[in-house]
Amino acid sequence: MDAGGAGIDELRAQALAALAEADGAEARADWRAHWLGRGDGRLTLRLRALGDAPREERAALGKELNELKALLEREFGAREEDARTRAVAALSGEAAPDVTLPGRPWPAGRLHPVTQTLNDCVAVFAEMGFRTFEGPEVEWAAYNFDAVRIPEDHPARDMWDTIWIDTLIKGERRMLLRTHTSPNQIRAMERSEPPVRVIVPGKCYRQEATDATHEWMLTQLEGLAVDEGVRMSDLKGTLYAFARRLFGEDREIIFHHSYFPFVEPGVEMAIDCFLCRADGSACRTCHGTGWIEVLGAGMVHPEIIENAGYDSARHTGFAFGVGIERVAMLRWGIEDIRHFYQNDLRFLRQF
Repeated sequence: MDAGGAGIDELRAQALAALAEADGAEARADWRAHWLGRGDGRLTLRLRALGDAPREERAALGKELNELKALLEREFGAREEDARTRAVAALSGEAAPDVTLPGRPWPAGRLHPVTQTLNDCVAVFAEMGFRTFEGPEVEWAAYNFDAVRIPEDHPARDMWDTIWIDTLIKGERRMLLRTHTSPNQIRAMERSEPPVRVIVPGKCYRQEATDATHEWMLTQLEGLAVDEGVRMSDLKGTLYAFARRLFGEDREIIFHHSYFPFVEPGVEMAIDCFLCRADGSACRTCHGTGWIEVLGAGMVHPEIIENAGYDSARHTGFAFGVGIERVAMLRWGIEDIRHFYQNDLRFLRQF
């Protein structure tokens, strides 16, 4: 007799009757736990209680219980297999899905509009023979400033409000989030001999107030070409070709003189405002000027050529830095740069 007072035959009948009534996977799982569970299954408890039976009855009782256990496990396995067979048969019915159809596609995201624009810019310069070069976003001040002719006491440092890394090295702040990609002019020339023709895409960081055309984080594409006989006309021709490929033949482009410590002479390139079309009247995107600056450029300063170990009497070069967000604004007529980083899906899904 078991704890519930049932003999082996009665136990078998109860178990098989309960299994017959167990309809569904959850019910069958409950049945297995109740009868064959390792902890407190009814049959498990009977097997554990064999030690309490009279010595002369233990062998026969143990044999009967093990045979019952094997029977119940077979019956349970048969019910599980029958359930699987019926499930497969149901799939082959008239209402079953057509398994030959392609699966439902997972919803795919898309590239951010700034990333799309950056990739397009890289592709344009790659067709002109520029190779892609990468550098660190956490930069040494020696590369970010000193190596590009912006020493600590130089007034040009006021042009960049720097985000410094809060780590002192020998009592000085020497690491920062790069304010421009120009340090990679130096890194590229350190690793190459002329001719050098590289572009360097990447994020830059400046601690400045934001408005319709300025953000504290920006994406730049730095370009550098150094060889014998490189002239300003080569720079203008390269940038005109870039602008035509990206914006179309009908856009107005102007160059005007500007100052950057690492080039001489320096220029800025601007394109007519997509809102006021160079009219400038009460336009907050171009601040009433009629033009939106896209990039700064110029001829690489001879001092930088010399510091790289090149002969400035033989080698000249040009460099430029493109603001990718501004390029994206001009391509798609976006009037405020801050839209790019507000994570508004209604805006981002348009691209």
